[in-house]
Amino acid sequence: MTLTRKRDSFFPSAWNDLFENNFLNAPTPTQRGITVPAVNIKEDENGYTIEMASPGMKKEDFKIDLDNDLLSITSEKMDKTEDKEDNYTRQEYSFSKFSRSFRIPEAANREEINAEYVDGILSVHITKKEEAKVKPKRTIEIG
Repeated sequence: MTLTRKRDSFFPSAWNDLFENNFLNAPTPTQRGITVPAVNIKEDENGYTIEMASPGMKKEDFKIDLDNDLLSITSEKMDKTEDKEDNYTRQEYSFSKFSRSFRIPEAANREEINAEYVDGILSVHITKKEEAKVKPKRTIEIG
């Protein structure tokens, strides 16, 4: 005699998911169809650069806002394709949206922020305040 587990229809779906280990292992954003672009943040002696990999987009697809110390980069894009044949019309829509926010440091000059989009990379450049830049070493004469 072989014992097998039978799913009873009166158990709620969440109950079954719990026993199948899907409930505790919730899907990641990518598994749910949500994609968030990868970001690199660099600092040098003159400022900071945020690079966001966003291939297939246009610069018009992005919105960049600065609210006090919070820099937000958002994007919304909708594509529509339509094929018309003799006896049918097929329409497909795709919609993507994301938002990333970054707290910028006190050393950042909020008046000198610019952005460019080249070859699928959005680059946001933030200069440092003059007083925050590293000064070259100097020798002080003793008087």
